[in-house]
Amino acid sequence: MYTRDLLLSFKNNKAAITSEGKSMKYGDIYDFSKLIYSKISHRCLIFSLCQNRPGSLCGYISFILNKVVPLMLDASIDNELLNNLIKTYKPEYLWLPDYRLPEFPGKHVEYSADDYSLVKLENDKPYALNSDLALLLTTSGSTGSPKLVRISYENIEANARSIMEYLAITKSERPITTMPMNYSFGLSIINSHFLVGATILLTSNSLMEKEFWEFLKRERATSISGIPYTYEILKKLRFFQMELPSLTTLTQAGGKLNIDLNKEFAEFCSLNNKRFFVMYGQTEATARMSYLPHEFALSKLGSMGVAIPGGEFSLIDENKRIIEGPEIAGELVYKGKNVSLGYAECGDDLCREDENNGTLITGDLAKRDSDNFYYIVGRKKRFIKLFGNRVNLDEAERLLKNIISDCACTGEDDRMIIYITDPSRESEVQDYLSGKTGINIQAFTVKHIDKIPKNSSGKTIYSSLSIR
Repeated sequence: MYTRDLLLSFKNNKAAITSEGKSMKYGDIYDFSKLIYSKISHRCLIFSLCQNRPGSLCGYISFILNKVVPLMLDASIDNELLNNLIKTYKPEYLWLPDYRLPEFPGKHVEYSADDYSLVKLENDKPYALNSDLALLLTTSGSTGSPKLVRISYENIEANARSIMEYLAITKSERPITTMPMNYSFGLSIINSHFLVGATILLTSNSLMEKEFWEFLKRERATSISGIPYTYEILKKLRFFQMELPSLTTLTQAGGKLNIDLNKEFAEFCSLNNKRFFVMYGQTEATARMSYLPHEFALSKLGSMGVAIPGGEFSLIDENKRIIEGPEIAGELVYKGKNVSLGYAECGDDLCREDENNGTLITGDLAKRDSDNFYYIVGRKKRFIKLFGNRVNLDEAERLLKNIISDCACTGEDDRMIIYITDPSRESEVQDYLSGKTGINIQAFTVKHIDKIPKNSSGKTIYSSLSIR
């Protein structure tokens, strides 16, 4: 993926500009990668606590370049959840923002730069790493689940090159960060643009802050990307009335966009010489699996589009037989070089071979029209997207049972409903989940019922719970 020759070929290009006005060249990142590897000196596992800051970006590129394997985590991850992951996977190092250093008293700081520090942990017997393993990402938002996705060097490169191709990314592009780099969508933007020597506009400011828009205009951002919630916010901010001549591309993934909002943005882009891409992906496929070409944004409204370059879709029925005809719903299957190696649930899994062999059964239900454009129609698994974070409802229940005896979680994208039997705990449940996951409290609705419905085996009957 990233090689020394690649970085050096762009050494005088600006790799990133921060909202504070700091810039760095690709050559600077190359020099940084040599320096930090002189402190680590061997292939190992490192936990990288991510922010949209120079230290986080330089760390990630350096680790991939030097075959050090990072687990990408949100810098604000709950301390208890972080320590559980440390116990499970025994990383040799942490790469973390300096404000979190007090949580690790007595640990040796090997190196510090750009408000980030390299901390050595005392794990005597680190777990063996498969030689193809490049990167680890979480599967379930911020619930602290130990289940990780194992991503290879080939996965990263294949997906980045596909994205670069269908978005026609060149070195003149200037994407602005709207998502964290520990999120596969946010990371894919970095990967695909770094392949061509483009410039990342790096900011931790949110869309709601005037500093974000001042930075975007000052540095002439060429693209903006987001999840459905991002586009809801853009509309509230009267994006359609803004004068943003440098902005030529908008991309959306991380859940299905409301059809009316989808139409509004597609029409706006069509009338204003901008490109609007709706996309579909999963962490298990490194990031992207499909895109809707911008010229079809209105004529195929609501579609997730077609497979990315190098990828292939099919649909299967309940008996795993291929569905041939159009307009027949089935489970979506994807094939491509970006399909991950599989999962890890404990340290011993880090040495496992490729278990997916390039095929991912997505757990999503879809149909295909007569032009071979695909449409998501439902979801088989118990996952929902909350503000772009994929959250496992079973993991949410596991977390809540630390504070309440029984509960049941259901929901739909951007709304989780938690059923509890004690009405006095409603606010506590909301606060706890929001605090543990780092997801806005508005995503959680708590409802009181007399009894959680169970079958004779003691399993929750989710079909008896309304999500209205």
